[in-house]
Formats: sequence, C-alpha cells, structure tokens
Amino acid sequence: MPITDKVAAAKKIGEFLQAVITNGGFKLKYRISVDPPIAEQREWEHPEILVEFAGPDSALLLERGGELLRSFELLGTEILRLQGNEHEKIWFDCKNFRSLRIEELQLAARTAAEKVRRTGEPYRFGPMSSRERRMVHLALRDEKDLRTESDGEGGRRCVVVYPGNYKNSARPERRSM
Repeated sequence: MPITDKVAAAKKIGEFLQAVITNGGFKLKYRISVDPPIAEQREWEHPEILVEFAGPDSALLLERGGELLRSFELLGTEILRLQGNEHEKIWFDCKNFRSLRIEELQLAARTAAEKVRRTGEPYRFGPMSSRERRMVHLALRDEKDLRTESDGEGGRRCVVVYPGNYKNSARPERRSM
C-alpha cells in the first residue's frame, strides 16, 4: 500500500522504534523526517520518510555491514505494509552509512566496468539486496559499451556486468576485484 498519510506513517515508525530502543536497552536517539530534502548522495533515491540514528550504540547498528540497521528498516516497511517495490519510500541511516555504501557500490561498479572492458569477460558481483543492485545498475546506466543484468533467485540474486555485445548464455563465475 502506498504511504497515503506520511505523518501518521512516521508516527507509527516512531512508536515502533521507541518500544524497540526502550525494551532493547539501546542507547540510541533517532530523528524522523517526512519528505526530507534530497541530498546529493541520495540523487537516485527519494525517500518519503528518513530515520536517522545517533548515540553511543550507533556502532551496533552498523556492525556486520549494517545488518541491524537494515533489520530495523525492514521491520519499518513491514509495519507500514509496504510492497517490495515501495521499500525505497523509507530509509534508515546512521552516521551516513547509506551514503558511504552508495559511494562504495559506485566505485565497485566502475572497477568492474573497467575489468569487463579490459578482459571482455562478464563480471558477477556477490549477492546484494534489491536496493544495492539498483545502485550498481544506475551507476553503469550511461555506459553504452556495457550492460547489466540481475541474475539468481532470492537472497542469491546479484548483478552481472557484460560487455555490450556479449552473447554467451553461460553463467559467469563470481570474481574478486
């Protein structure tokens, strides 16, 4: 369901976070913004609700690649009953983790593109979330000599970068950069 009342949705998320932070014993504060201004680092995503965390336990949110932060975000999307294609409407962030991850993905995409150009062989990234796959696709969207495709199922879904004229249907192996 689309977010029809953003203020009510933000309030729901706030109630959820207050309960989790209090009952979980976290030392965290959060700020919820409705229709936040579009920052340069968010040029490809335009969240309707942005939740930003700070506090002594911020590091816990960011451990293991932001696993707890992403879990909070996933629960937020479930509370609002957002469909998979609507998950980009809310963003949870802490210490600019999201912006730094986008920069990291853009750099990885450029590095993979150069490797594909140099070798003429496809490059398969490791499994990524749909948001991260989207960032890689967008980072390479203007590269006319390359194409990107998502491949795999479920949690094993990844991005493959191909030379633009690549014809082989064999699945390329994952390579490290």
